[in-house]
Amino acid sequence: MPFRTALSGLNAASSELRIIGNNVANAATTGFKESRAEFADVFATSNLGVTANAIGTGVRVSSVSQQFTQGNIGFTDNNLDLAISGQGFLIMNDNGTNAYTRAGALGVDRNGFVVNNQQQQLTIFQADINGNITGATGPLQLDRSDIAPAATTTIDVQANLDASASVPTAAFSITDASSYNNSTSLTLFDSLGSPHLNTMYFRKTADNTWDVFQYVDGTQVNTGAPAGETITFDSTGKITGGSPTTMTFTPSGGAAAMTVDVDYNNTSQFGSPFSVNALTQDGFATGRLSGIDISDTGVITSRFTNGQSRTLGQIAIATFNNAQGLRQLGDTAWAETFDSGAPLVGAPGTGSAGLIQSGALEGSNVDLTEELVNMITAQRNFQANAQVITTADTITQTIINIR
Repeated sequence: MPFRTALSGLNAASSELRIIGNNVANAATTGFKESRAEFADVFATSNLGVTANAIGTGVRVSSVSQQFTQGNIGFTDNNLDLAISGQGFLIMNDNGTNAYTRAGALGVDRNGFVVNNQQQQLTIFQADINGNITGATGPLQLDRSDIAPAATTTIDVQANLDASASVPTAAFSITDASSYNNSTSLTLFDSLGSPHLNTMYFRKTADNTWDVFQYVDGTQVNTGAPAGETITFDSTGKITGGSPTTMTFTPSGGAAAMTVDVDYNNTSQFGSPFSVNALTQDGFATGRLSGIDISDTGVITSRFTNGQSRTLGQIAIATFNNAQGLRQLGDTAWAETFDSGAPLVGAPGTGSAGLIQSGALEGSNVDLTEELVNMITAQRNFQANAQVITTADTITQTIINIR
C-alpha cells in the first residue's frame, strides 16, 4: 500500500516548509544565505539491483543546499561595519578557532579589539612599525593612546618673489611694513609638540638678490642674523644661491634645541606679484585617534587629530573551493570542513576574493516573493500526499468491508 510512499512525501514537503520558514524568518538577518531543499527519489533495491518495472517507494531530502549569492549592500553610520562585494568571508577568531562570516557588524571591545556581537575578533594582515603590510595575521586592535609629537626639522618654501618690486629704503624692522617687501608664516613644532609661529620676511636688496629674515615667536633665529640670509636668482628667475639655509634656536618650555633646514629651491623670481604656492614643514603636535578609514582593498588606516595617519593592517579574506561544504555554526557563521577544502586567505581584490565596503552591511539574499511562491508549492505537495493517504485509506477500508 502507498502509505509509506505518501508519508515520505509528507516528510519531504514538511522539511521544505521548514527550510522556507527559516529563510523567511531570516529575510532581515545581516549576511544570511538562503537554503533550498534538494530531493531524490527512493527505490527498493536488492543485491541484483532494481528489478524491471519497479515502482519507487517515495522521496527523501538529499541535501539542504545554501546559496552563497550576493546580498544587497546597505550603508550604515558605523565606519567599522564591513560588507564584502564578491566572494569570500571575513575571518573571525573565536579563542583560537576560526569562524567565517559575511556578517560584518563590528565594534570595539574594552581592550580595543575589533569584534562582532559574539566577541569574536576580526583577523587582519598585520602592519610593521613603518606601516608596511606583512604576511603575519592577527587580531585588529585599535590603540587609543596619544601619538607622540615630532619636532620640525625641515621647511619647504615654494613661493614667487616679484622681480619688479622696488628696493625698500628704510632699515629692516618687523614693526615697519615699508622696510620689507613681503612676509609669510607657518607653525613649527618642538620636541614636546608645542607650536611656535615662524614668520619669514622677504626684503629685496638689489636686482635678483633678496634677504630673508626668520623670526620664531618674535625672535630672529636665522644664522645670518641680524642681516638675514641672502638668496639670489639668475636672469630667468631661477634660484642660484643661498638655499638651503639653517636656523637654530632653543624654544621655551623645556623642549630640546631645534635645528631647522629651510629649503628655497622651489622659490622663483618672476615678474608677477608675490605668491606662496606651498609652505610645508615636517613636524607635528601630539594627536589622539579621531577615526578609522578602510579602503576597498581592506587597508586600515587610523587618523589622528594632528593630521597624521598610520596603517594598522589589511583585512584578510578567506575563500573556499567548495563553499557549499562549509558547516553552519549559527550566528551567521560557518566552519571549515573536509568537503569545503582549506581556506585560501588573501587580501580583498586578489584572486577570487571580493572587495571591502566600509560603513556598510550585506543584507540577506532571501527573495521573499520567491519564498512565498515556494511556500504555496510545498503546501500543495503536502496536501497532495495527504490526499494519497486518504485515498489509500478508502481503498483499504473497501477491501476490509468485503464479505
